[in-house]
Amino acid sequence: MIQRRFRRAAALIRDLMSDEEWAFFEPFVTRRGPHSGRRPQGHRRVLDGVFWIARTGAQWRDLPEFFG
Repeated sequence: MIQRRFRRAAALIRDLMSDEEWAFFEPFVTRRGPHSGRRPQGHRRVLDGVFWIARTGAQWRDLPEFFG
């Protein structure tokens, strides 16, 4: 589920991943085991941003701030 503080921003962006879709992708984008460097955060929002760029054909600089 999308965190409460991002719910308002998420409402402005259509077609974000559902919880079921995220459950499918999560094992591929999160790393299990020993970590190197800074702990990653926001994988779901980043992946939603990648899908948004692919869907809209917009340039990366036009990516909404919500996606980080």
